[in-house]
Amino acid sequence: MKRTFIKTNSRMGRLAACLLTLGAMEATLSAHAATSNSNHHVLIRDITSIQGVRDNMLIGYGLVVGLNRTGDSQQTYFTVQTLANAMQKMGVLISPAQVEVKNVAAVFVTAWLPPFARPGSRLDVTISSVGDAKSLSGGVLLMSSLHGPDGQVYAEAQGPLIMGGYTAGSGSNGKEVNSVTVGSIPNGGIVERDTSVDLHDFKIVSLLLRNPDFTTAKQIADVINKEYQKTVASAIDSARVDVDVAQAAAPSTPELISRVQNLAVNVTTPAKIVINERTGTIVLGGDVKLTPVSVIHGNLSIEVVTTYAAVAGPSVYAPTIIENGNGQGAGGSAPAGAGGSGNSSGGARNESMRSGQETTAGIGPGATVIPETSVNVTDQPTQTMRLDDGADVDELVNGLHAIGTTSRDVVAILEAIKAQGGLQADLEVQ
Repeated sequence: MKRTFIKTNSRMGRLAACLLTLGAMEATLSAHAATSNSNHHVLIRDITSIQGVRDNMLIGYGLVVGLNRTGDSQQTYFTVQTLANAMQKMGVLISPAQVEVKNVAAVFVTAWLPPFARPGSRLDVTISSVGDAKSLSGGVLLMSSLHGPDGQVYAEAQGPLIMGGYTAGSGSNGKEVNSVTVGSIPNGGIVERDTSVDLHDFKIVSLLLRNPDFTTAKQIADVINKEYQKTVASAIDSARVDVDVAQAAAPSTPELISRVQNLAVNVTTPAKIVINERTGTIVLGGDVKLTPVSVIHGNLSIEVVTTYAAVAGPSVYAPTIIENGNGQGAGGSAPAGAGGSGNSSGGARNESMRSGQETTAGIGPGATVIPETSVNVTDQPTQTMRLDDGADVDELVNGLHAIGTTSRDVVAILEAIKAQGGLQADLEVQ
């Protein structure tokens, strides 16, 4: 931090010196904050991978046995056929039509083959049910071959399963936690084929950027060249940086890779906003800037209610209040068309009720029902937000929250700002 000293004997001079010092401190802190917000100090190993050094996917098919009557049903024919084939290899000849077991389940076996894996290396494998098995808990995987994309067998898997869930009870009284049809076997696979890559044959080590960017690729090449004090690296494109092994004159290729991967580089975060409209999730980068823009947001609520009313006529009789049991009261008597006379004592439609109770109004066969629709409109005052030039994401989020917007409102507002040209960032909608 740079300090400025001014020697003076006057009060105004001392005040000016304090203001000058504070101004210098504020300018230094602002520049440091701007630099830290736009650049991130990371290692090359965290943002790149080595071309040719990669994992490979493996897949196989097998049987899980030893289940407690929770395996595949008889309708899952391929399970029964696979079991019959396995028994035939062991010298037991059976017909698939005669096999009826519930403690066997057909499964797929998947695993990742790491780089430089040698025969005898162990792999973690994942077991997934193929048929209609209820649970794989307590099962044991029989020896299954794991194939690569080229169809070759690269590993074998076998062993007892470890489940991440469980079931208790049955039917409506049962409870299931996590999945009981997917399990794993730690170190359950053994590599059978050598797939390691010989790094000594590498003449060029290519660094592949996980997030392609021309600026980052150039910075990586510059940092490597500065480390070796000569041009040994060059940026091929936004996703690849090549390092010449011969120019680097390293004792070995692994040592060269280790030295390069531990170099630090400044990575500039791109201005980007990711929106998921299905869940209403919004992720905004800290470097998002906006040009001057005004946002007007208001809520208009329209409620339409429909009720049905019966028109009084010869087919409608009114409610009747029975007082003192004689049927004469405030409700009057039922009309003649309703089947009643002048009083309710002889009316065929009135029911015997206790004193002081009201009968239910009835609608005759010829009554007319008319719908009555009412519309209620609630228009809240408009909320306005103003963003000045250079406003950042914090001001945008705070302003949108201040005017009472929801996450889905923010999605629509951001899309509108982007269409207007006020959002200086890449908007990705998922």
